[in-house]
Amino acid sequence: MFVDHVKISIKGGDGGDGMVAFRREKYVPNGGPAGGDGGRGGNVIFEVEEGLRTLMDFRYKRFFKADRGDHGQSKNMHGRGADDLIIKVPPGTVVMTEEDGPVLADLVEHGQQAIIAKGGRGGRGNSRFTTPQNPAPELSEKGEPGQEIEIVLELKVLADVGLVGFPSVGKSTLLSVVSAAKPKIAAYHFTTIVPNLGMVETTDHRSFAMADLPGLIEGASQGIGLGHQFLRHIERTRVIVHVIDMSGIEGRDPFEDYVTINDELRQYNLRLTERPQLVVANKMDMPDSEENLAEFRKKLPEDVKVFPISALSRKGLNELLFAIADLLEVTEDFLLHEMDEEESDKTVLYKHTSEREGFDVTRDDDGAFVLTGFSLERLFKMTDFSREDSIRRFARQMRGMGVDEALREKGAENGDIVRLLEFEFEFMD
Repeated sequence: MFVDHVKISIKGGDGGDGMVAFRREKYVPNGGPAGGDGGRGGNVIFEVEEGLRTLMDFRYKRFFKADRGDHGQSKNMHGRGADDLIIKVPPGTVVMTEEDGPVLADLVEHGQQAIIAKGGRGGRGNSRFTTPQNPAPELSEKGEPGQEIEIVLELKVLADVGLVGFPSVGKSTLLSVVSAAKPKIAAYHFTTIVPNLGMVETTDHRSFAMADLPGLIEGASQGIGLGHQFLRHIERTRVIVHVIDMSGIEGRDPFEDYVTINDELRQYNLRLTERPQLVVANKMDMPDSEENLAEFRKKLPEDVKVFPISALSRKGLNELLFAIADLLEVTEDFLLHEMDEEESDKTVLYKHTSEREGFDVTRDDDGAFVLTGFSLERLFKMTDFSREDSIRRFARQMRGMGVDEALREKGAENGDIVRLLEFEFEFMD
């Protein structure tokens, strides 16, 4: 089964907890805090695996979580950092935060990696908190939670050449005779319901990848027919080969087919009109094909060259393959430049912003004040509430962030309930 669009959840590993420990060994002077730091959590990394062709693996497993780091130990021994979780994806995978949202990664080359969810850092042990005023602190941090995110994976087939055209014009037949691919071929529309990929080698030993894409019909860019699901795959092809049924056996006019398909490509993505395109007149072994080709050429612009072939009898295939190989040699730089432009338009630069340091104060139905905010919740999760020193430090940090002042502005008074995640406490002015 071909799967090219999935939604999954991933989570980086939590950091290990820091430890509260003291060194008390016989004959060892100057004992003191000796709690080690926790190890870092594992990152979730996507890596391109050239042998994969589909996102099928993600159909049955939708949640991926990296391991957490080991906890700190006594004698200032740090916990071991967790191994990264490496997830294999096929070439051409685009990682987004949501449908048509910001692009996190565009993975196209074998071995290319991208960190999608970062693991949390390890919590600090009590030896990190020593001061002249408090040389023996009973204070440590829990590990930082790993980043948790829902993402959308979209596969755009990486092929040098994409075959486009109406259903039953002979795209699958053409692919089957010029490569070792064995697409399904039958005498009805939409026989091809998934992209097929094949490697083609010319007689002068030049090779390229060719994709047979499901047939397009009028309105495909608006979601009509099957083709709209696979228009995204045409974006990654360097050369478009437009296959037209010149026999007219389906009752359609070849020139109208040509105009309709190009309109659909233009409406889906205007850049596709700039992509090099070859026009192939197929089924030239059928009656009336020569007359139809002559009429077709009259309506075309003079600079558009048409390659008459018969995929079934293999007539004219060598000339077509040589033309495709020649065109690929001069369009490589053009497409790389275009992909760089697309990347600069869509890729998000992740950097520190002051908004992540903020917090919000709202009022619940039961009258309790509710605190929310990334930094505040992260601070809460890294606090060990089983130790009095940690609780006092948490209260100082909240005061330093301006939480007390914000609660007063909202009307909080002595004894009011304040809620942060699952934790409730009383406001003391």
